[in-house]
Amino acid sequence: MSPRSRMKPVAGTAAALLLAAGSGLLAGCGSDSRDNAAGGTHVVAAQAARHVRPQPPVQTTEADWKPVADTLGRTGTLMGNTVYRVPLPRKDLTVTTQGVTVKPGLSLGGYAAFAKYRHETMLMGDLVVTETELPKVTDALQAAGIEQTALHKHLLQQSPAIWWTHIHAMGDPVKLAQGVKAALAATSIPPASPPPATQPPIALDTAGIDKALGRKGTADGGIYKFSIARNETITDGTHVLPPAFGITTGINFQPLGDNKAAINGDFVMTAPEVQKVIQALRKGNIDIVELHNHSLNDQPRLFYMHFWATADGVTLAKALRPALDATNLVPPTT
Repeated sequence: MSPRSRMKPVAGTAAALLLAAGSGLLAGCGSDSRDNAAGGTHVVAAQAARHVRPQPPVQTTEADWKPVADTLGRTGTLMGNTVYRVPLPRKDLTVTTQGVTVKPGLSLGGYAAFAKYRHETMLMGDLVVTETELPKVTDALQAAGIEQTALHKHLLQQSPAIWWTHIHAMGDPVKLAQGVKAALAATSIPPASPPPATQPPIALDTAGIDKALGRKGTADGGIYKFSIARNETITDGTHVLPPAFGITTGINFQPLGDNKAAINGDFVMTAPEVQKVIQALRKGNIDIVELHNHSLNDQPRLFYMHFWATADGVTLAKALRPALDATNLVPPTT
C-alpha cells in the first residue's frame, strides 16, 4: 500500500469530523474548544441522549416484588403500580434538636424504592445513618455497586449526629436488595415492625393547616404530612422518574402541644425557584437547613431545601404557602 493510500482513511476521518463539528454533532452551539478537548465522544453521546424518549416504569404487582421483600426481610408498599417503596425509619434513635425530641416520622424516615424498567430495575433511596455508622455504610454500598448521590443533614443542630445519604443503582432487583441489606447491616436500624392498628391523634388544627396550604394532609405515626409532586415529568435522560422515588416537596408537622408544631421537610425546586423559596421561607421566620441535590443527572436539574421552625401550626402553614406557590407543583386542591 502506498503512503498516499494509507493517508486516505485519515483524511476521510478528518473530513467526517470536520463535517460533524460543522453540523453541531460534536459540540452544541456556544461550546468552545475546551468542550471538545474534554471528549467529543461524550458530547455526541450527551446530545444523542436528548433525542431518546425516556422509558416510563413498567406496571407491576405486589407479587412481582416478593423476592425483594424476602431479601430485605421487610415489606414495602406499591405506589402507582410502579414504585415499590420500603420504609426504613430510625425508630431506634432518640434525636433532639433545639430542645425538641424528633419523632421518626418528622425527620428520620429513610426508605429504599424500586421500579422496573424495560431491561433493568432502578433503586433510589435515602438512608438515615449515625456519624459513626456512615463510613461502614459507605463501604457496604460501594462494595455492592450502589452509588451515593448525596450526603447531607435535615436538622441544624442535633444530638446524636445524624446524616442522610441518597442512593442509586440499576440492575437485578434481588441483587440491589442484597446490596441495601448489606448497608443496613452496618447500622442499628431495627427490624421491620407492623404499623399500629390505629393512628395516634394529631393535636393540631389540621383543618386550618389544610386550608392554609391548599391541600389535604395525612396522619402518619403522630406526624401530619404533605407530599406534593412537581407538575412536570422528571427524568434522568433515559428513564422517567416517578414522584414516589422521593421527588416531591415534603412538609411534616410534629405536634408540640397547645396547637404548636415543629416543621421539617424539604422543597424540590429548579434553579430559578431557589432564591424565591429562600426569601419566602425567611419572610415567615422559617430557618434554612440545607440546599443540595439528591441525584446526579436529573432533568430538569432539581435542588432540595430542608427547613425548620417551631410555632403555631396554622401560622407555620400560612408562612409555608408562599414558598409552595413559588414552585411548579401540582396545583392546590382547595
